[in-house]
Amino acid sequence: MEYNNALNRNLSKIQKMPVFLQNWLRDYSIGKFVKFVGTAGIHFEEMSCHRVSITLPNKSRVQNHIGQIHAAATTLLAETATGMVVGMNIPDNKLPLMKNLSVRFIKRSQGQQKAIATLTDQQISQIRETDKGDVSVSVKITDETEEEVVIAEMNWAWVLKK
Repeated sequence: MEYNNALNRNLSKIQKMPVFLQNWLRDYSIGKFVKFVGTAGIHFEEMSCHRVSITLPNKSRVQNHIGQIHAAATTLLAETATGMVVGMNIPDNKLPLMKNLSVRFIKRSQGQQKAIATLTDQQISQIRETDKGDVSVSVKITDETEEEVVIAEMNWAWVLKK
């Protein structure tokens, strides 16, 4: 489902570039816009209006004292995936805002982490059609064993830009 907003227009431009450059350009352009995402090294695997899938390699810049991905970096991963799926749907005249987040670590992670955020058709309609509101965005965070390691709830709000 294609949607005409700034994020989708920018991603559409990247899709017109040579295939071998597309992943790097997507990661780079989002990382330049959201600096902390670029610093952490988040990789954008899939971006659609219903689903965003991103990964974070377990590299020293995001590790804690025991060599795992740091809790703050995991939280960034969840916030980024959910924020991007909202961003894929939000009209240009609205501003997305993190309203509330809850992160519960349930298992020690191994290696890279992956976050998959999804929206339902009803949530997408709500984001696009109401001037102000909020939505709880589903996100699943797994490690390289494909086991869920974190239970997170991200509540995004939006308001009209002034």
